[in-house]
Amino acid sequence: MVRATSKGFRLHIGFFGRRNVGKSSLLNAITQQKVSIVSEVAGTTTDPVEKPMELLPIGPVLFVDTAGVDDVGALGAQRIEKTRQAIARSDIGVLVTESGVWTEFEEKLLAELRSHGIPIVVALNKVDLCRPEIDHLIRFEQQGLPYAKLVATTGEGVDELRAKLWEIAPAESAEPQVVLRDLVGPDETAVLVMPIDKEAPKGRIKQLQAQSIRDLLDGESSCVVVKNAGLQKALDNLRTPPRIVVTDAQVFEQVARITPDSIPLTAFSILLSRLKGDLVAQTRAAVAVDLLQPGDRVLVAESCTHHPVEEDIGRVKIPRWLQKYVGGELHFTTVKGRDFPQDLSPYKLVIHCGACMWNRREMLNRIRECQRQAVPITNYGLVIAYALGILERALEPFPEALSAYKEERQKHLETQLASSLSHCDETIMSVAD
Repeated sequence: MVRATSKGFRLHIGFFGRRNVGKSSLLNAITQQKVSIVSEVAGTTTDPVEKPMELLPIGPVLFVDTAGVDDVGALGAQRIEKTRQAIARSDIGVLVTESGVWTEFEEKLLAELRSHGIPIVVALNKVDLCRPEIDHLIRFEQQGLPYAKLVATTGEGVDELRAKLWEIAPAESAEPQVVLRDLVGPDETAVLVMPIDKEAPKGRIKQLQAQSIRDLLDGESSCVVVKNAGLQKALDNLRTPPRIVVTDAQVFEQVARITPDSIPLTAFSILLSRLKGDLVAQTRAAVAVDLLQPGDRVLVAESCTHHPVEEDIGRVKIPRWLQKYVGGELHFTTVKGRDFPQDLSPYKLVIHCGACMWNRREMLNRIRECQRQAVPITNYGLVIAYALGILERALEPFPEALSAYKEERQKHLETQLASSLSHCDETIMSVAD
């Protein structure tokens, strides 16, 4: 069972502002710990500093203290880029500024936060040194922009800031995230197939697998956990067939052969697409596999860092399945964590892991960026199921995604037919000439 809430399931709250406005002091005050180094020297915070905690009444959160976005020089530019990445994954933005100071710089930062659709609260720090400008407060109220007046070094006003965070927190943050229990009713059973591969942490199981077990228990459901070699025996031993079988996508083909067609089947990574990404959009993008030609470039993106071993799913297995499907060599590039090309034009397809360690906002921002550049982005489990010819079956538990798949597939077939007819016409015309 899950002993602690992982980062990917926490509400991300980012602190943003100029250098030396008190972001680090504020983080220390709200957590009541010396999390960030505090100094009068501007630019003390370099890389983002993260601190998970239980923030009542919101629940599990992850605070992210960032470098000042007015940093200068070559290193400053790198720090600002790290800060922009933190904006992309923040569920709430705290714009920290010194009381009495509100310039075009703060306006631009506010606009950038708003462009990501992030709820924002302004933290007017150092009110002991300067009173807030009345004009600023009137402007905030006119814009419906909540603010808190505080002194981060003493903790004064931190309770007011905490109350403002609760007011603007997304409603869904108070609700437990549903992984499986909407698909498995009370007193029903799910079978979870978990191969223990060489990349799995010793003594532990993967985060989403553990979360699935907890989610089923919360829904008064039961689960049977097996490795792929034990699936057939587990099914034979069940008096009543399970409501669903969920497998690691790496053994999709084997599990699909064993699981009767009457039992719904899907993969943990497809559950992650629904939980962290956009299942309908990523399903549509999976059909773009049909457009791949030998020689095309494919980007494989991993959200977490792990040491790749033989038969690595992103570097070995997916390339093998796709090249077999396409009938020729494809060129794969792999990126990790938040390293992601700004220019996606060289790639015909982006295949992303399930992003189990990320929050949903960060994954959705990555999907939106791919869509902006008109490059399809799909998910490990979806593309594996498509290459193996079992995607339709894997989507049966998700009617909206299944409908999108059939619609997109039909469009591709019609496009291919039209292309073939056009080619035939050109051939006939050439022969006639």
